[in-house]
Amino acid sequence: MGQAIDGKAVAAALRGRVGAAAGDFAARAGRRLGLDVVLVGDDAASQVYVRNKARACEEAGMRGEVHRLPATTSQAEVIALVRALGARDDVDGILVQLPLPKHVDEAAVLDAVDPAKDVDGFHPLNGGALLAGAPSLVPCTPMGCMRLLDHAGVALEGARAVVIGRSNIVGKPMALLLLQRSATVTIAHSRTRDLARLCAEADVLVAAVGRPRLVRGDWVKPGAAVIDVGINRDAEGKLVGDVAFDEAIARAAWVTPVPGGVGPMTIACLLENTLRAAWRRRGLPPGELVL
Repeated sequence: MGQAIDGKAVAAALRGRVGAAAGDFAARAGRRLGLDVVLVGDDAASQVYVRNKARACEEAGMRGEVHRLPATTSQAEVIALVRALGARDDVDGILVQLPLPKHVDEAAVLDAVDPAKDVDGFHPLNGGALLAGAPSLVPCTPMGCMRLLDHAGVALEGARAVVIGRSNIVGKPMALLLLQRSATVTIAHSRTRDLARLCAEADVLVAAVGRPRLVRGDWVKPGAAVIDVGINRDAEGKLVGDVAFDEAIARAAWVTPVPGGVGPMTIACLLENTLRAAWRRRGLPPGELVL
C-alpha cells in the first residue's frame, strides 16, 4: 500500500516561504508585489479560479487585482489592457484567465503579455527557453508536480517517466522538466497504442488528459510514483482525477489525491512565479531566492 502525497501541506509550506520573501521584497521595494489577472466574460469555473488566486495573493501579503471585462470585449481591447499592464512598474505578474470568449484569439492575447511578467509561463519565449534549458518562467502546474515529486523523495535521474497528455499547459512542459532532471521521458496521448502497457513500465506516471479514472490499478507499476493532474466530475458528480486512486495506491509507492494533490500547488507556484518575476526584473539571480 502506497502513500498519498499531501499537496495541501506542501503548498501551504511553499506559500509561507513565498509570503516571507514577499515581505522582504516590500521592505526593499517600498511596495507590495503585484499580480494582475485579466478575466474576460462570466465563465463560472474561471470566476472561482480567479477568486481563489486573488485571495491567495492577499494571504501572502501581495496585491492581487482582477480586471473584469465583459464577454463582448473586443480582442483589441483585451490586448490593449494586457500591454498597459505590461508597462506598469507596479505590476510584477500578468495572468490572462483561460478560456477566453470564442471571438478572442488566445494566442494573440498571450503573445501580448510581457514575457518577463508571464507568470503562467505560456508566452512562446518562455516556452522556448524551457525547451532550451534556459532560465524561464515555467507553467505553474508542471512546476507544482515537480515539487511534489521532490517532496516525496522520488529519484528522477535515470527513471522511466510517462506523461499522458501533450498540451502546452501541462503535458509538454512536464515532459521537459522531467527530461531536465535526467529522466527518460515518453509522452503518451489519445492516439498512443497499448497505453496500459506503456504506463505499466513507468517509474513515474503523470496523468493529464481530463478523463475520469482513465488510469486503472493494473496500469501502475508496483512502487511507481503517480501524479494525477486531472480534475473531473464523474457520473455521480463527484470530483475525481484521471487516476483510479484506490486502485493505484494499492500498487504505487506514491499517488497524489484529487482533490488535495496537484491543485493547491498550482496556485502556490503562481505566487512563486510572481516573486521570481519581480526579482528577475531587478537583476537578482533566481538562485538567491530563499525558496
